[in-house]
Amino acid sequence: MIPELQPLPFDTDDGFGARARIGLVVLETDQTIEAEARQLNLEGVDFYHARIPMEPVVTPQTLTDMHERIPVAAGLLPRAFDFDAIGYACTSAATLIGDDGVAAAIQQAHPGMACSNPIAAAVAAFHALDAKRIAVVTPYTADVTRPIAEHFDAAGLTVCALGSFCEASDLVVARISEQSVANGVRQIVAQADGDGGCDAVFVSCTSLRAFGVIDALERELGRPVVSSNLALLWHLLRMTGVEDAVPGLGSLFRVVLAG
Repeated sequence: MIPELQPLPFDTDDGFGARARIGLVVLETDQTIEAEARQLNLEGVDFYHARIPMEPVVTPQTLTDMHERIPVAAGLLPRAFDFDAIGYACTSAATLIGDDGVAAAIQQAHPGMACSNPIAAAVAAFHALDAKRIAVVTPYTADVTRPIAEHFDAAGLTVCALGSFCEASDLVVARISEQSVANGVRQIVAQADGDGGCDAVFVSCTSLRAFGVIDALERELGRPVVSSNLALLWHLLRMTGVEDAVPGLGSLFRVVLAG
């Protein structure tokens, strides 16, 4: 015989994300940003993800094709969660679509929402770090890499050295080892230092792993190293008022957002 159901009393609290609840629109092919976001491990801060369809081969066309899909993917992040900010996690697509285009697409689903993307976050990061000359490492083909450099140039940053792994498949990019990333950074910094030097390094692409080598690289090279994921997560947190330093992730997480 089934016993009579007993009503149970309960109360409620703020749940997860009591300090900041942040949404991320993540590429279907991305294997990295969610894992790196978990490494922040900030009390009261939580990230919620929605996937956006994306072909594995990264070209200007497959990147810009995502523009019309952003509102749909952002709409999978429920308004009822009362997000503090939402980020679109694709550096190269955000560069081609534009900051305003990305924000408008997200705000179709979340009107008035504070928004960021990795290229906008990187510009904000370099301003906060007072870095004016940057070396850039990407995994992309030349036709995807060039707009990244042009975007920094338009933002008043000098790209003094530029290198790429020249890989078109996002699935392969996610498997590029952190040691390869570190070696690429060393090589491009050496090139920059032979031509006037650089103030900082940008490691582009949310699929490219870098959290495990950033701190050691900064100590070795004596300048900030900022990845797409590092910049985006830092920018979203600072936009929501979370100013915590995060040990082991280099100099960016020790600075506040420039006004």
